[in-house]
Amino acid sequence: MNIPIEVAQQLVKEQFPEWKDLLISPVLKNGNDNKTFHLGETMTLRLPSDKRYVAQVEKEAKWLPFLAENLDLPITCPKALGKPNKDYPYFWSINSYIEGETADSANISNLDAFANDLAVFLKQLQCINQENAPISGEHNFYRGSSPVVYNEEVRKALENLADELPVKLIEKIWSESIESEWQEEPVWIHGDIAPGNLLVKENKLSGVIDFGIMGIGDPSCDYAMAWTFFDESSRKIFLQDLDQNTINRSRGWALWKALITYDKQESKEVVKTIIDERV
Repeated sequence: MNIPIEVAQQLVKEQFPEWKDLLISPVLKNGNDNKTFHLGETMTLRLPSDKRYVAQVEKEAKWLPFLAENLDLPITCPKALGKPNKDYPYFWSINSYIEGETADSANISNLDAFANDLAVFLKQLQCINQENAPISGEHNFYRGSSPVVYNEEVRKALENLADELPVKLIEKIWSESIESEWQEEPVWIHGDIAPGNLLVKENKLSGVIDFGIMGIGDPSCDYAMAWTFFDESSRKIFLQDLDQNTINRSRGWALWKALITYDKQESKEVVKTIIDERV
């Protein structure tokens, strides 16, 4: 859904007149689920791009303040909840702005240290009380469940890519990722740990944003970035506290996403990385 800046300006003017004079401008990089705008210097507007993502708004409003109290790193926190109007059909939110650039190889000087800091953040998130928290399911696209939920998509992708990839080897890797299940109590997950949701300031992890598909369950999905971003050394550091079964499921999450988006160069590189580990 295309959301013009004029729609964002009108929403604020109508519903939050105390902020109507603040400058509204698009953020440098937008995700898929939401269109985001700066609101002044200390806030952002977050507008779902499709009705599938609207449930994320209320979930974040309820749970992010609680999570923020229990985390050392800054995370997105809602300041106000907006309603639909004649030009925009969904609930939306105004959130606090966290200073920093989205993570990439250019603004991280020490990838090993960054991997360690992110692993510490995830462990801290997993230790937060999960009573009455949203359980993994359709609302968060099954993040926190086993990657087996996407077994059919993987099998179909491999059929379509049979002429390009070593299918037998990949099937073995995939089978390893779905043959185990999380045996512990469900823990908090972010659900979309990726460079675009990690902020960097002075070459260090400075904040985490976009908790729209958070929930509780198996944390393996939060470690798929081991293969999509980190190199061999930092990957080991990022995964060092995980048991082998959880690592296998994490690899499965990375493999699933790379296979269903294999037309992208970065996805081909992820699949190659996973294959090279086993060759």
